Amino acid sequence: MSFASEAKAELCAARIHKKCCALAESYGILLYANTFSAREIRVITASADLALRLPRLFRRAFGLEFDRVPPEGSGGKQSFLITEPDKLRRIFNAFGVEPESTLIHHVNYGVLEEDCCRLSFLRGAFLAGGSASDPEKGFHLELATPHHSVSRETCSLLLDMGFEPKEARRGGNALLYFKKADVIADLLTALGATRASMAVQTAKVDKEMRNTITRRVNCDSANADKVVSAAQEQLDAIRRIVKEYGLDALPEPLKDTALLRIANPEASLADLARLSYPPVSKSCLSHRLKKIMSLTPEGPAETDARTGAGDAV
Repeated sequence: MSFASEAKAELCAARIHKKCCALAESYGILLYANTFSAREIRVITASADLALRLPRLFRRAFGLEFDRVPPEGSGGKQSFLITEPDKLRRIFNAFGVEPESTLIHHVNYGVLEEDCCRLSFLRGAFLAGGSASDPEKGFHLELATPHHSVSRETCSLLLDMGFEPKEARRGGNALLYFKKADVIADLLTALGATRASMAVQTAKVDKEMRNTITRRVNCDSANADKVVSAAQEQLDAIRRIVKEYGLDALPEPLKDTALLRIANPEASLADLARLSYPPVSKSCLSHRLKKIMSLTPEGPAETDARTGAGDAV
């Protein structure tokens, strides 16, 4: 079962208490369903849980049955149909509109005055036209409807509730979508899918931890590369001094530091400072190595190295 299917199954498990909320949820389903016209209502769903919920929901909201329901035990996509004129008129009138005069659907906010009804409407919209990606792969939740005016008005409803969706179009559908894990989790919690919300939050934390570990590993690797590169430059400089003058040409402290570097070619400055005898500070050791680097045959202090002159540190 996909993540979206699990979220919808969780939402469908909620009990249908108040008639106003049943009406609002049905409203969301119809405006985000396949067909909602004066001639017919058709809801097609691949969710077995929504297929079980729809008949009970419509009985509670409108006191009527579907004209055609899927055969018991049928799988795959299931279709629910209403074509009887009296039933269609009753449903349209419940939302304050006349079926014959409805050319373009709009959201009647008067049906959604209470917060519970607004959430029920959004629950129905998600059940009929919503999808959500597996949070282990990415964060994306969307609502799709063929009614562009409905999508714009649902966007306003979401904004009033503190959610800020993005808008897009795909084919003949208008989309509202979210890409931020925190917002998706908050919306799922508000709709009643707390387990799905927890899955999103857990995936977000896991992803952040993996990213943090990756950054630290990359940082440690980069630092190690810098240490190795610097040590190699120091060794090259020492080899040139050995070849040209010999280590005995260096002052004793610099000679000791050069020998220490030769014996520990991959050690960091901090490690070399601890290995020095007597121990010295990291800055002191760094100064000695810079002095050695400056005394290479190509360096400006060639004469000092040859004669053994120079300040000892």
